[in-house]
Amino acid sequence: MGVFKTVTKPVIYCDFDGTITESDNIVALMEKFGPNDAEAIKEQILSQSISIKEGVGQLFRLIKSNKKPEMVSYLLDTVKVRPGFQELLHYCKQESIRFYVVSGGIDFFVYPLLARFDLEEEQIYCNGHDAEGPVIEITWPYPCDTDCHNECGCCKPSIIRTISEAEDFNIVIGDSVTDFEAAKKADHVFARARLEEECQKQDIPYTTFSDFFDILNHIKKLEVIR
Repeated sequence: MGVFKTVTKPVIYCDFDGTITESDNIVALMEKFGPNDAEAIKEQILSQSISIKEGVGQLFRLIKSNKKPEMVSYLLDTVKVRPGFQELLHYCKQESIRFYVVSGGIDFFVYPLLARFDLEEEQIYCNGHDAEGPVIEITWPYPCDTDCHNECGCCKPSIIRTISEAEDFNIVIGDSVTDFEAAKKADHVFARARLEEECQKQDIPYTTFSDFFDILNHIKKLEVIR
């Protein structure tokens, strides 16, 4: 669904957990290291009965700070990156298409998992953390602006509004309810899983994908005004 138009400046905003990576890393960490309470909080986030910010903050307060090195090692050993991601990055660099990772994930695992890819730090937006106390406290360097009141944590539509220029053609790639507010602001959406369901419910045009090769094939069809 959805057809590209002729554009001037395509800009890509890509989710991380469940999109760049094949699984959701916060869910994986809670299943491995979190207590039973984590499941109920996760369901509240997905059902949107509590905000993303509130829910993610609650989840990580369930885990002791001294578990952080073990959590990072676990993800580095187990996480799989969705096929075609490196190829899409290479094409974007070659064609001067700006690419940003906008993630509700946490810096202590987002940065290590992306370290082997050709990305600058200023291309990555995610939540922070404080592990100085007994439990992990999440920090929020990219909060909602005055146009968003959803307590997103890492507010993707606010980031788009900050970065975007008038002539940009904004492309959002995602998989979950955490990407839905950004999808509503996009000129085109690539969606899978829960985000695809939400786009269908709200009649938001989108293109489905299974990997980044699918997205790359579509991006190559963009008619870009140089």
